[in-house]
Formats: sequence, C-alpha cells, structure tokens
Amino acid sequence: MQIKPFKTRIFEETEALLPFILKYLKKIPEKSVLVITSKIVSLSEERTVLFKNEKEKIALIKQESDFALKTKLVWLTIKDGMVMANAGVDESNARGKIILLPKDSFKSAEFLRKKIRQKFKLKNFGVLITDSRVFPLRAGIVGVALGYAGFKGVRNYIGKKDIFGRILKMSQTDVADSLATSAVLCMGEGKEQQPLALITDAPVEFTKKINKKELLINPKDDLYLPLFQGIIKE
Repeated sequence: MQIKPFKTRIFEETEALLPFILKYLKKIPEKSVLVITSKIVSLSEERTVLFKNEKEKIALIKQESDFALKTKLVWLTIKDGMVMANAGVDESNARGKIILLPKDSFKSAEFLRKKIRQKFKLKNFGVLITDSRVFPLRAGIVGVALGYAGFKGVRNYIGKKDIFGRILKMSQTDVADSLATSAVLCMGEGKEQQPLALITDAPVEFTKKINKKELLINPKDDLYLPLFQGIIKE
C-alpha cells in the first residue's frame, strides 16, 4: 500500500471542493482511495461559527453532541455514534472561527466519489473523509474515518479459521479507520498543508453500496465500558 499526500494552497471557506481536488489530482489510478481531511469539507459547506467566549463554545459543543460529559481537559462527547472530544468542534487553522464537522460525511464522500469516477472513468474507486481522535490511555492522536464511499469499512473474519484451524468468533478489521490512521500520519496535523492524499494498492474490497452503520456498536456492548464503569465507581 502506498500513500501520497498533496501539498496545496490554503482552502478558503465557501470554496467549491471538487475543482480544488481536481487542481491537484491530475491522474487517479484504478482501485485507489482518495483521502480528504474533514476540515476542508466543512469549510466548503460553510460549517463555521464565530463565537464570543468560552460559554458560547460550550453551548455549541453540547448542541452538536448526542452526549456530553465535562472532563479535565475537554468535553467527552458522542456524536454520530463515535466518541470524540468536543463533538469535533475545532479552533485550529480556523482564522478565529470554530469549524464544525461536515453535516453528513458519508453523503459528501459519495458525491465526490461519483463525480471523480465519472471524470476519470474509474470502475473501482473510494473516497475517505478523515478527522482525528485519541485512544484511551494512549498519548497522541490518530486518524479516524468520519465517512467513506466505494469500499467496505469492515473486514469480517468471524467463522473463518486461524492458522491452526481455530474458528474465529469475534475478529473483525476496522478497514476505514485503519486507512484513515495511515493517511493522517502522512498528511500531518500541523502546518503541513496537505489536506489530500491518494492511497493506492490498498487491501480493501471495493463496492458500490456501503452500510453506514457497519462500524458502529451499542455502547452497552463496548469493550471499554466495564473498565470505565469501574473507574467511575471508585
């Protein structure tokens, strides 16, 4: 698998995203995945807000969240079935504004996939919109998939055998987030100015239709739930 990030000019708010992408990607090979940072998707959708003070920012975080819990450093929130800090509300590289997450990253990914497939006459092609997240008890951020189109987000091993013939009962690979993490590592999180990347030779299964909920699980079934309940009780 190869990942090529693209250094671009600064993307401006309300700018059309598709022409911006096509300015830097002159050729897209078959069976590749285009990675786009969610920030420029949000800017193209005018998902920005001016705020006067911290109180207004907190109100916006709560408005954007399905669940919000104040912690030492951030508001720990659930939005669209994902745990994230501050509901994705971000002040970095925002020119004094707050940037919200895209309205519907899956819809945006499918729209771009359709247009780019037509432009380059591609049969198998994927689009992935990324953001950042942290893992429990681990320092640093990694990439996360907010939305994608054109490939399956999960590889299922349940019912298959391991190398010694044992039947696997729970094993699944989170393909979408794995690709996002790999791409974000190359694209950077600071002033690299690389909001686009192209992944080639990715070990993915391309498909026309995807299940937007295939990565989601019920919080009651989450692996970490018993641990956090224990910490809270203590």
